[in-house]
Amino acid sequence: MSLPFDSFVIFAEMRTGSNLLEATINRIEGVTCHGEVFNPVHLGHPKTKQVLGVTLKERLENPSSLLARIREAPGLNGFRFFHDHEPRIFDEVLADRRCAKIILTRNPVESYISLKIAYNTNRWRLTDIRDRRDFKPPFKPAEFEMFLAELQAFQLRLMRELQKSGQTAFYIDYDDLLDLDVLNGLAAYLGHAGEIDAVSGDLVKQNPEEMEAKVRNFPEMEAALARIDWANLSRTPGFEPRRGPAVPGYVAAAGADLLYMPIRSGIEDRVRAWLSGIGSGGLTEEFNRNLLRKWKRSRPGHRSFTVLRHPLARAQAAFAGTILNGKYGEIRELLRWGYDVVMPPVEEVGAMDSAAYREALLAFLKFLKVNVNGQTPIRVDPVWASQRAVIDGFGQFSPPDMICREDRLEEELGFLAEAVGVAPAPVPPSDEPWAPVTLAEIYDGELEAAARDAYAQDFVLFGFGKWSPPD
Repeated sequence: MSLPFDSFVIFAEMRTGSNLLEATINRIEGVTCHGEVFNPVHLGHPKTKQVLGVTLKERLENPSSLLARIREAPGLNGFRFFHDHEPRIFDEVLADRRCAKIILTRNPVESYISLKIAYNTNRWRLTDIRDRRDFKPPFKPAEFEMFLAELQAFQLRLMRELQKSGQTAFYIDYDDLLDLDVLNGLAAYLGHAGEIDAVSGDLVKQNPEEMEAKVRNFPEMEAALARIDWANLSRTPGFEPRRGPAVPGYVAAAGADLLYMPIRSGIEDRVRAWLSGIGSGGLTEEFNRNLLRKWKRSRPGHRSFTVLRHPLARAQAAFAGTILNGKYGEIRELLRWGYDVVMPPVEEVGAMDSAAYREALLAFLKFLKVNVNGQTPIRVDPVWASQRAVIDGFGQFSPPDMICREDRLEEELGFLAEAVGVAPAPVPPSDEPWAPVTLAEIYDGELEAAARDAYAQDFVLFGFGKWSPPD
């Protein structure tokens, strides 16, 4: 009978019960789990000299050679793999559809405390209860959160890679390791239905006590765990389409090793004017990726930067500079009849009073909230895309060395000039796009709140406070 898989991997972590799962799987005739064969410092166990004819030295030189031996060995062979094991074979294992994926999990608090006990007693496997040693570790909140973050990051990476490739895994929890029905479900998944008649009796549970009896500072642990955002409720969700690096828009100073990566509706004209005035003067533009790589290679010590702007000021610049003035004519009409952005014909915009302009800007901000989250048929234009998304896009090629802010522009551009060995130059004054009224004339709490709704991630990630007029 042909089997559905050529090999298997148990994705687990320390103190999740992987030793017991391995011992139980090894009870199936023709199935062998070889342990942590890709552990950074040993071949499954400290005293193991070779696995399937491959030594530790040979595995370190070429880890794929051991993987090939596992696939080719008689029967069904596999291994256990933790988040800090050999990274060079991780992608190869995940991509192999003929490799069965078993994902073993455990309550992370239990794993953490068990790990602390094992480190302090040096008891990692227990086969005789007389060898047991007692130790009550303290719960350290910061240490646990770092431990949890590593586990979650690895699990998310596993899930994403399996989703991308259209594969499924057999999930099993620590509490299922004594359940014969679940274990035989695992055996069936591997192609050996009904072949586990008992759980391995070679290992003894090391710390069966209630958690309160195992931890030195249980009340402090309870309080710390109550503060952890297990469901990630504090996350600001984002469904904005991903952006590319927009390399053709980059601008370099011809007279200095400085590269500007513009965020649209910011202060591009002011920064361009500043760049053209430093060093020997002038600008270098019209980059593509190849030309930009050559520019970077030929200028060791170069610096790149972008400039953040308060989201409300940026939204107002986008509205006045592309919608109100009719530059984006089709989108302007869609906003008028589909999103309640009340605007007069372009030729009459100059006559708008402050109340009418404020209401139009407020309606535009409300449109941005749904548009930026991908809930409208209208494109998320670079003119009003979130600054977070734009900077993420830069990172697809190369992130900026420095993120400057409009309200500290003189100081921060001066620092950049000095960093590349040129004299600082004055920053030109503000060059807001024309609008019938200024933002300062209409600013209020409702506009501020609408901007926060539209650009929640920008406010959280970049720490923006309330908008205030520039000096």
